Amino acid sequence: MYDYLLGGTDNYQVDREACEELLRLAPSTRDIALINRAFLVRAVRYLARERGVRRFLDHGSGLPTSPNVHEVAQAVDRSCEVVYIDNDPVVAAHGNMSLAEDPSTTAVLEMDMRETDRIFASPQVERLLRGEQPVAALFVSVLHCIPDTDDPWDLVRRVADRLPDGSYMVISQLASDNPDLRASITSFMDAATGGNWGEVRSLEEVNRFFEGFELLETLDNKPVEVSLWHPDSDLAPRQKSKEWIEYGGVALVKKARDGDLSR
Repeated sequence: MYDYLLGGTDNYQVDREACEELLRLAPSTRDIALINRAFLVRAVRYLARERGVRRFLDHGSGLPTSPNVHEVAQAVDRSCEVVYIDNDPVVAAHGNMSLAEDPSTTAVLEMDMRETDRIFASPQVERLLRGEQPVAALFVSVLHCIPDTDDPWDLVRRVADRLPDGSYMVISQLASDNPDLRASITSFMDAATGGNWGEVRSLEEVNRFFEGFELLETLDNKPVEVSLWHPDSDLAPRQKSKEWIEYGGVALVKKARDGDLSR
C-alpha cells in the first residue's frame, strides 16, 4: 500500500483498492506518505552528513523504494552500512536482489522487528555494532503496525539499550488527537491487513517513544509533524490536512555510566 501511495510499481490490485478506500476515509493519506518519505531521506542525510553516522538499522523497511536508506547514506559516504529488517518474504527477496551488488555494506534480515534478541544476535547486526561506533536505528512509519498489547514503547527501549552510547533513534508514527478518526482508520487498516496492524495513536502516546532521549532540530525537545523537521527550505512541502499526521523526530541516545539510558 505504501509503495502504491508513493507512486511505485511493486503493489497489487488488492493494495490499490485498499488505498483508494483509505483515501476516501482520509484524503490526506497520499500526502502523508510522500512527506514521510521525504522525512526519512532528510533524517538519514542529516545523520550521515551532520552527525557522522555511518551505520543504520532500518526496522520494518518495506519494499525497496528509491531513494533507499543506503542510497541516501552512501551518497554522503560510500562506506556507510545499512541493515534492513522486515518480516515479509517478498520484501526480503526484492531487497536481496537490489542489494546484491554490494553485500559488504548492505543486508536484509527476514525477521519480525519485535524480535530484538534475535536481530541483535545476527552476524549482520553484530558487525554493525563493532567498535562501539554510533548506529542510527530507524522506526519510520512502522510503529503503528504494532498493537499496544505488544508494547511498542518497550521495543524502542530495548533497541536503544543495545545501541552504543551516542547513537540515534529516528521515529515517526501515524497520529491523531481525534479519537473517532483513530478508531475508524485503525479498524479499517486492521481489516485490510488481515489483523497485521496496530494503532493510530495520539500525539501524547507518540511522545512516549522519545522519553529519555534528546530530540534534535526541534523546539522544546518535542516531536513534530515530520514535514516541519529540519526542512530543506521554507518552500518544502508541508502537510495541510489535520485529519492525521506523521509525527516524530530524530533523537540522540545517551547512556548513564551504569549502562542504562540517562533520563
